[in-house]
Amino acid sequence: MVGEWWGYVVVDSGWWGYARAGEDGVMGVFEVDAVRKGFPALAEGAAHFDGPGGSQTPQVVADAVARTMVSAMANRGRLTAAERRADGIVVDARQAMADLLGADPRGIVFGRSMTQLTYDFSRTLAKNWGPGDEIVVTRLDHDANVRPWVQAAEAVGATIRWLAFDPATSELDDLTPLLSERTRLVAVTGASNLIGTRPDLNAIAPLVRESGALLYVDGVHLTAHAPVDSQIADFYACSPYKFFGPHCGVLAASPELLETLRPDKLLPATDVVPERFELGTLPYELLAGTTAAVDFLADLGGTGDNRRDRLQSSIALLEEYEDNLRADLESRLAAIDGITLYGHAQRRTPTLLFSLAGWESTAVAAGLAERGVNAPAGSFYALEPSRHLGLGDTGAVRAGLAPYTNQSDVDRLIEAVEQLRAATT
Repeated sequence: MVGEWWGYVVVDSGWWGYARAGEDGVMGVFEVDAVRKGFPALAEGAAHFDGPGGSQTPQVVADAVARTMVSAMANRGRLTAAERRADGIVVDARQAMADLLGADPRGIVFGRSMTQLTYDFSRTLAKNWGPGDEIVVTRLDHDANVRPWVQAAEAVGATIRWLAFDPATSELDDLTPLLSERTRLVAVTGASNLIGTRPDLNAIAPLVRESGALLYVDGVHLTAHAPVDSQIADFYACSPYKFFGPHCGVLAASPELLETLRPDKLLPATDVVPERFELGTLPYELLAGTTAAVDFLADLGGTGDNRRDRLQSSIALLEEYEDNLRADLESRLAAIDGITLYGHAQRRTPTLLFSLAGWESTAVAAGLAERGVNAPAGSFYALEPSRHLGLGDTGAVRAGLAPYTNQSDVDRLIEAVEQLRAATT
């Protein structure tokens, strides 16, 4: 944007931060040292590059969960204080996730995980599918946005069509040839949890809508690293534990769309949207932690008159900070003899996948762990992209940056890889 700049600054506290400034002055400062102080787990000393599998948890989130667990609670209602407390926690969590995702709180559905929610919705949607109908899935996605659709389609005789990606560029192929009047749903990731590729949802969504199909986006990996507008999709699913929250899943859709769907449920369970999709009693303590995680994100340094604006501003700061740190890590890894990097998309999250010549990736991960660097190896349930890259089910080493990753962590990872490389010569 004209009149804006990004850059590192030293703030009054002496911490290094990352600032976004405009014609009217500084619009926000991301202070990584201040952020790190909120995470008790970092005191153990490891350099964490395992965030794509689940971030570390801030103290304020743990406190919110613990506070709920020891407070008087009951099933939701308005009669007793315990009932009102439970109801308020759910209402607050729906609003918090709506603010994060740019959604209507009446369309926020909670579940055990993104995987569970996707299975539930695939079975519900498949009630209206049959032979001749077509479902599009991609070779780039985590299996949680592949297998539920494949299995639901197979159960009713619908056809699965596969959208591939170019292993050299990591970019998805053209979707257009796969769409037809028989396309019922397109499932695509917002960002690959394996190699970070961020498909152009702004280009994909109009194509899907023009075909008359629904768009289901796996936003698990994207939501932790970039500002999100979930309304680009018909369904947008994510997992709070990837962005500082507890282990649960969230799906955002318009309440009008949800009204048209009839999931299997218990007879006495409410038929009200979104509750008709939530099986059993909700985990109130996890929803309280989810709200706390969203508030933590909103306070990462951004500005704005409301939580949605502060979230967008803070996450934009975070995105730029992480991308610059990723560029440094990537260039230094590439300079090490024997390193192969996978994934070269222009738009991506700060997630790198690599292998080291002469080493099994599991051995590299073990060697890094011995040196206090947590960067696991595997395919991370992203079987399709791992196989498409020629890595089979084994995958490679994944180094994912998080808001608490700092330059020292990057230096430690590079030093550890160089030590392993030296051990092979």
